[in-house]
Amino acid sequence: MGKIITVQDLRNDPMVKTMISKGNEYLGAIGFTDHGQMHVSLVSNLSYDILNQLGAPEREAELAAIAGYLHDLGNVINRNGHSQTGALLAMTILKRLSMPAEEIAIVAAAIGNHDEGSGTSVNRVAAALILADKAHVHRSRVRNRDISTFDIHDRVNYAANESILKVDGEAKTITMELSIDTEICPVMEYFEIFLSRMIMCRRAASVLGCKFELLINGAKLI
Repeated sequence: MGKIITVQDLRNDPMVKTMISKGNEYLGAIGFTDHGQMHVSLVSNLSYDILNQLGAPEREAELAAIAGYLHDLGNVINRNGHSQTGALLAMTILKRLSMPAEEIAIVAAAIGNHDEGSGTSVNRVAAALILADKAHVHRSRVRNRDISTFDIHDRVNYAANESILKVDGEAKTITMELSIDTEICPVMEYFEIFLSRMIMCRRAASVLGCKFELLINGAKLI
């Protein structure tokens, strides 16, 4: 049968907390933006909200929250392939906690498919995770405070003053609204690194029966 595991169980798990913290520390050592508690908590909450606002069963929304919280565990091993290694780590942890095998399979598939390099929306939980993860673009994620040394990822995130994902269950639309300081980063530079992610978001929204829209500084671009 298995146990009903919640995202709070994982927040309290010492191994999970350590792997998130250490993975974020290792990414910092190679110059990546923040992928720690702030990021995984936001993605977890947003993943839940997306499905909840679309009328999904409560348990499915909770599984999305769990996938969101665990989605970057693989960074503790290596950034390359982190979605797949993260899925394997999550499976080990969730099995230890006695989660039912069917739920583990859903969560692991979502985590293993959240990266734009090789992922796709294989289920609704994966779709929600993809949208939530790609929506977190904000200057608070930039750890490097020397603007003169920013790479394109630092510039794009630092230029983002606000990022909001709006879900309209009745209109069946999912809208990402960004406010970008174009003196720091032109809109074209955003698309240079995020176009593949926006295409992934459009496909994820489709899996959820919705249309994806992107607004940057009030202008509809997708």
